[in-house]
Amino acid sequence: MAKSIMQTERKCYICGRRTELELHHICGAANRKRSDKDGLMVWLCHNCHNEPPNGVHHNAAINDQLKAVAQRRWMEHYGKTADDFLKRYGKNYI
Repeated sequence: MAKSIMQTERKCYICGRRTELELHHICGAANRKRSDKDGLMVWLCHNCHNEPPNGVHHNAAINDQLKAVAQRRWMEHYGKTADDFLKRYGKNYI
């Protein structure tokens, strides 16, 4: 697993909380290994990660917004385009 390209501090990426942190792989399922290799992961507190209604695993809008931010960061970090991201991850979030 590579170092995160999304954040340097160990705190919740969404709310800033520093306790009950869990690592969130932004592009999971079939893309989890790519996401890990590319550094697309963030720390989230348990509530922002996995609790309804606003945890990223329960709220599609927040999840897609996080993926859009990650895509922009990936493109900037690796000098790639939206088409490159689409080819690698199968979806364009921006």
